[in-house]
Amino acid sequence: MSASRINKYISVFNIGLQNTFVYRWNYFMRALFGLIPLAGTVFLWHAVFRERQAGLHGYDYGSMVYYYLLAILVSNLVTPTEDEWQIAADIREGQINSLLTKPMSYLAYRFSIFLSGRLVYTLVTLPPIALIFFYFRGFITPPEHATTYAIALFSMLMSALIQFFITYSLSMMAFWILEISTIVFIVYSFEYFLGGQMFPIDIMPAAVQTVMKWLPFYYELFCPIAIFLERLKGTELMQALSIQTGWLFATWAWAHFMWKRGLGHYQAVGG
Repeated sequence: MSASRINKYISVFNIGLQNTFVYRWNYFMRALFGLIPLAGTVFLWHAVFRERQAGLHGYDYGSMVYYYLLAILVSNLVTPTEDEWQIAADIREGQINSLLTKPMSYLAYRFSIFLSGRLVYTLVTLPPIALIFFYFRGFITPPEHATTYAIALFSMLMSALIQFFITYSLSMMAFWILEISTIVFIVYSFEYFLGGQMFPIDIMPAAVQTVMKWLPFYYELFCPIAIFLERLKGTELMQALSIQTGWLFATWAWAHFMWKRGLGHYQAVGG
């Protein structure tokens, strides 16, 4: 990629920063009130462990709270925010036409905006998240091995890319249908249930875990958290990273495929 094209995407990134900062208070309030479900979850698991008087698949009350703290943090760092609606609006309202005439990849253009959005969202939402981490600081246990931080960060970056490519691919449905909200909510429901936001995947029966490990949702949130908690080690860790890498390339390829098919349909309909 030439320096001039890189500068174009940097300009898009800067524009994305400026536009996103307009909604900084909206992001802050969303993050603040997004912590409310954490309170309910903490009370729920407190009741569960008090009733059981024992751990659950290697989790006790403290480690379960720590898991949900990390889930909130990682989700804020990697999950796209309204990108699917913006892309669908570009297609539906014809704004994509002006971008097609420019020597710029629409995927790279949207990825630049995604990065700027994640940066602003992270900066705005970190204060309330930091406060909640401080409040539960007694349950936080840093990893024992230094390499765990690097591997977990690498996995988290792949999680962000996988989520972005899935969001991008879903948005491409706007080439064929006017309203994509139903499809988006169906997929996001699977992500919430199978990705580890509702509960840690490794408390499920072994047969269920085996199936879930081959689905992309496992690698959108749970995988980097499990690595950071050092619950994935040795062969299991290498297998998880290999499958996650495979899903990264698969979702990237699918995003390109959906764009080409959708653009062909768009140009045919538009004459």
